[in-house]
Amino acid sequence: MTPATWPLPGNPETALAFDAARLRRLLIVPALFDEGNRLRRFTVEVMRRLDCAGIDSLLPDLPGTNESLLPLAAQDCDLWREAMLVVARHFGATHVLGLRGGCLFTPDLPAFHYAPVKGAQILRGMLRARMLAGREAGLDENREALTAMARTEGIVLAGYAFAPALFSELEGLEPASGPPDSGPRVIAQEQIGGSGLWLRAEPDEDPSQADALAAILAEAIQP
Repeated sequence: MTPATWPLPGNPETALAFDAARLRRLLIVPALFDEGNRLRRFTVEVMRRLDCAGIDSLLPDLPGTNESLLPLAAQDCDLWREAMLVVARHFGATHVLGLRGGCLFTPDLPAFHYAPVKGAQILRGMLRARMLAGREAGLDENREALTAMARTEGIVLAGYAFAPALFSELEGLEPASGPPDSGPRVIAQEQIGGSGLWLRAEPDEDPSQADALAAILAEAIQP
């Protein structure tokens, strides 16, 4: 595994890569926000297993997240879509895997969607966490008021600064779907076994889940 860069206009961005210039090359669009943190170790373990199966894999940061130097408050959904298209072209990806909210931003390649989720569901969970934290601090916040503020002024949720555009666009965003023979292949958690690692309070890993997801992907991406 090595760090790599890709040329987002005006700013180089980073990616983790298992890259031996092989023919099968999987772009991974990470889960979003806190879910991305909880699934980071799991994602890298899946990449290690794919490397052993002869498949290159590339895990970029969405601009404004993780190691990106760009501010999250300057991002919107169109910018994230364009960024994933740029990174796919730069690395010559042949397939793409979206993880949870990452499924909202997979470019037009043969695609796998692991436990896809709507943007509104992600935001509801983050709003709920803010309200719970507010109650512990003696604040009386409600979802309707917070949502209205987010749409007009922006909002900070779990340490992430959302601009109004990003929040509003995510509210209405759903993972792409299509006919079974041409749309993204959905990989449900039931196929992996156990409960989703994004549900745990802290980042964690599960070797058996990493084995299962990597095996499904390796079988499907065989030439």
